[in-house]
Amino acid sequence: MKLLTALLLSLSICLPALASSEKKEEAPTTLYYNLTPALIGNLADQGNRLKFFKADVSLRVTGTEAEEKIKQHEPLIRHQMVMLFSAQTSETINAPDGRENLRVEALKQVQDAINGEEGKPIVEDLLFNNLIIQ
Repeated sequence: MKLLTALLLSLSICLPALASSEKKEEAPTTLYYNLTPALIGNLADQGNRLKFFKADVSLRVTGTEAEEKIKQHEPLIRHQMVMLFSAQTSETINAPDGRENLRVEALKQVQDAINGEEGKPIVEDLLFNNLIIQ
């Protein structure tokens, strides 16, 4: 009986230590990666007056590994975004659904570019923090 009590006592002491030493799986966190500095360029408007855009963009990713991959491919992402913006006109952006359509197209192009490099679309969403047309 003493042996059984000693065995149970030793197990009760060891079990919490074993449980705390196990690595717990944590849910991945959602992160927002800001493309800094802001994207700036010309619009494709016709006429004598040049029009410019300035866009502050954030990319939503899940986990720090995805954020590191975004940092690695930031030049490619910036290139895709500048090329997309410079192909727009102020009329298409200022249309009722123009900014949302531009956001959706930008997300698609960024996901396609990252998918070509990493084999999966890491970017879950793209948000405009600020979009100025002048």
